[in-house]
Amino acid sequence: MNDNPYPFPRRRLLAGAAAASAVTLTGVAVAPTAAAATPVRATTPLVARDRIATAALRAPDGSAAAVRFQADFHARLAAWLAFWSANSPRAWSAPVQVVGRVAPAGDALTLHAIRYRRDDELRAGFAAGRRDASHAATLASLHHHFPSVRVLPDGTVRVGDGPAGFTGAPGQVAFAVAACRELWGDGEATAARWAEHAGRALARAGQPADAASHAGWAAFTRISLRRGLGTESYE
Repeated sequence: MNDNPYPFPRRRLLAGAAAASAVTLTGVAVAPTAAAATPVRATTPLVARDRIATAALRAPDGSAAAVRFQADFHARLAAWLAFWSANSPRAWSAPVQVVGRVAPAGDALTLHAIRYRRDDELRAGFAAGRRDASHAATLASLHHHFPSVRVLPDGTVRVGDGPAGFTGAPGQVAFAVAACRELWGDGEATAARWAEHAGRALARAGQPADAASHAGWAAFTRISLRRGLGTESYE
């Protein structure tokens, strides 16, 4: 199945951000002595940004200011937002605001909202306090792009930097179980057999795969995003 069956003009606004998914990783430095031979991540300067892709970055209090990011993390966020937008309903504009806070180290984001325009009104495609299908769908999009995604008690989502892929982390398994139950109507989904239940959703979408594999995890999070935002029903 085509990964993006929605060739909307607005998607071109995010084409550059999608290209950012080919991020580079910082190098490692190894000391010359055996006692200090453990590789360490090279220190890189943070970059100041006031946008993620085409969306303005806003603090939860509504203020706008440039925020300091790790360059790799900002590039991954841009690719994620392009992916979220490319799979959103065709009536939605490209995201115009991302509301959240960035960690001082520039390598984590606590997401509060994603806003778009429709009929000249600013609307929330994701809102932390609204535990609905769009909340689950946005979690799917984040799990598609990041290894560390954690829902906080208030519904905000903390995302940590790193390459995408299934690691078997408890947070990933918990998400998969919830997605099977909430988005796919599989009330029997359990942590012990989550891959089997996720596999049923993949088969239903015409994309049979092992959900615990790299390709299967990417497919499961993609179809869960589309189902949650209502752009595909897979009925």
